[in-house]
Amino acid sequence: MRARIAVLPGDGIGPEVIAGGLECLHAIATRFGHEFELTVLPFGGAAIDAHGDPLPGATLDACRASDAVLLGAIGGPKWSAPDAPVRPESGLLRLRKELGVYANLRPVKVHAALAAASTLKAEVVEGVDLVFVRELTGGIYFGDKTRDATRATDLCVYTAAEIERIVRTAARLAQTRRRRLTSIDKANVLETSRLWRSVCQHVMDREFPDVRLEHSLVDAAAMHLIHRPRDFDVLVTENMFGDILTDEASMLAGSLGLLPSASLGEERRGVYEPIHGSAPDIAGRGIANPFGTIYSVALLLRHSLGLTSEAQELERAADAALDAGARTADLVPAGAPHLSTRAATEAVLSKLPRRP
Repeated sequence: MRARIAVLPGDGIGPEVIAGGLECLHAIATRFGHEFELTVLPFGGAAIDAHGDPLPGATLDACRASDAVLLGAIGGPKWSAPDAPVRPESGLLRLRKELGVYANLRPVKVHAALAAASTLKAEVVEGVDLVFVRELTGGIYFGDKTRDATRATDLCVYTAAEIERIVRTAARLAQTRRRRLTSIDKANVLETSRLWRSVCQHVMDREFPDVRLEHSLVDAAAMHLIHRPRDFDVLVTENMFGDILTDEASMLAGSLGLLPSASLGEERRGVYEPIHGSAPDIAGRGIANPFGTIYSVALLLRHSLGLTSEAQELERAADAALDAGARTADLVPAGAPHLSTRAATEAVLSKLPRRP
C-alpha cells in the first residue's frame, strides 16, 4: 500500500527516538512491499524557535493531508518560563483539537523479562495487561483560563456528547478483550465527574450489557493500580486524570520509555507518540529508549493503515529484542551496561522477518 505519514520529531530526545521509529517504518515498507511517504515537519519548541508558533500552518496542513502522524516529544525549560508568550504544549493541544483525535489509547503490558525493572514486586506486576482510554480534547486543559498576580482559574467542562463517545470507544475495546471496563472519576466532589458517571452508566446499560462496568474514584484507582494492577482490563477517564494515571501506570512496566500511545477520532488518521516527555537532560547523548516509539509505530500500522499483520510482526520483534536482553539505560541499574538508542533499534530490526 501507499501511505503518507507526517513526522513531527519535536524537542529534546524526540528526534532521537523518532529516528528509530522511522527505521522501523522503512524496514516494514521494504520487507512487506509498501510505500510510505514520510514528511518531516517542525513542531513544538523547535517550531517556536523557527516560526514563532508551535504548530505552524504548514505543519497542520500536512498533518491533515496525511494518513497518520508520528510524534516524538515536545517542550523543555527553554520554553517553559511562567511568562512565556507561547508554549510547545499549546501546539499539541491545538493539534489534537484540529484533527479531532479525542480518544487516547495507552496500553500498559508488563514483559516477563522486564519484571525486575519495575519498582514493584514481580508477583504484583506479573501478567499486567491493561489499556487506558483517556478523553483528549475536553476538560480542564481546554477550559477558559485566567491569571493575575494573586488569582488563577482553569475551567473544567464536559458535555454529555463528549463523555458518550469516549465511553463507547472504551467499551468497544473492552469487547475485544476481557469485557471489563473501569470508569474513573471524582464523583464525590466534582459536578463534571457526576455527569461523567451518570452518562457512562446510561451508555453501558443501553449499549454494552455484555461488558462489566465498575466505577472508581480517581484516588482509589491510583492506589489500586499499585496494589492490584492485574485486576484492570480497560480503564476510561477524563483528560487530566488520564494524563496523571498513565504516567503512574508506566512504572508497572518498568519505564516510561516503553509505553506507546494512539490518539484517535472518527477518521482513521491518528496521532501516535510515546508517552514520555522530551527529557532535555539526556538529549543528544544517544541513550533514550526507542521502544515506546517503536510500539507506537506498530499502533500506527494497525489503527491508521490497517496493516494488522505488519503491526504484529513489529510488536513481536520488539518483544523478542527485550526477551533477548536489549536494555537501554532506563531499564538497568545506574552504571550498568546498556544499549544506545541506535543499538536498541538495531536489536528490534534484527528480529523482523525477511520479506515473505
